[in-house]
Amino acid sequence: MRMGLLLLSVAAVLGSALPGQATAQSRCETQRAQWSGQAFANVISIYSLEWAPFGSSEWGWGTYLPLIQKEIGTDCEPGTSDFAAAMAAFQTRYGLTATGVFDPATFNVLRGVLQERRPFVMARVRDECPEPPPLRELGYLEAPEEHADRLTRLLRRDVLDAYRRMVAAARAEVPEIRADPELLQIFSGFRDPEADAARCAAERNCDGLRRAVCSPHRTGTAVDLYVGQLLGMGVDSTHPDSRRHMSQGATYRWLVKNAGRFGFVPYLYEPWHWEWVGTASGTGTP
Repeated sequence: MRMGLLLLSVAAVLGSALPGQATAQSRCETQRAQWSGQAFANVISIYSLEWAPFGSSEWGWGTYLPLIQKEIGTDCEPGTSDFAAAMAAFQTRYGLTATGVFDPATFNVLRGVLQERRPFVMARVRDECPEPPPLRELGYLEAPEEHADRLTRLLRRDVLDAYRRMVAAARAEVPEIRADPELLQIFSGFRDPEADAARCAAERNCDGLRRAVCSPHRTGTAVDLYVGQLLGMGVDSTHPDSRRHMSQGATYRWLVKNAGRFGFVPYLYEPWHWEWVGTASGTGTP
């Protein structure tokens, strides 16, 4: 029954494109002859795939679609042949079987690629925990930059400068962000390591997905940005519905495409968490 309803929903989506959407869809169907079957498989699985990419069960992979599109180098939707062709090219690039169909094995490779772009993660792989910066290297956020949900005061000065340039660009380029001053405010920046360790111990989730003994926030280069929230859930709720809602908004999609211009890289699991690496980064053609 569930699959029957899903197929009807997919058919409705594929058959009811608006004129502008129809033009975009035809632009993304240049590979139809070879990849139409794979395109249909992708548009089904983006809603129906039952999996646990981070330990808890999730349905579908729409939460990760903006980063997937960025990485495989297409803005085409999963139900198109060109998306399947781009997926196959990505799979070939990393030694996977070029099926053109999204699957957990492909996701694991994508996750590894993105993690390797975070210097903090690579330090942890070497069993190192970076020292916090000297206080003289930290700068204060201004009041309009702090989110009311969870006030944060400090960020490394060079990161704060990059953040401000990024926000200025986002407000200039995206009407939705320009209209809502809350979007892209910071609700967590530099966190004192001792206070963070005490908090993680109190929450009994040390070295978990939500709180680590050695957090990237101790470096002063990590920021948690407000990218919207689902009614009734927190600004950093990890519930699958919450993360999916955040990742589908214009703010997050702009970050995926443009944050690398300012030296920021994403954390795949948390749409709000970004880390500054100091240079433009990222691949693909958004």
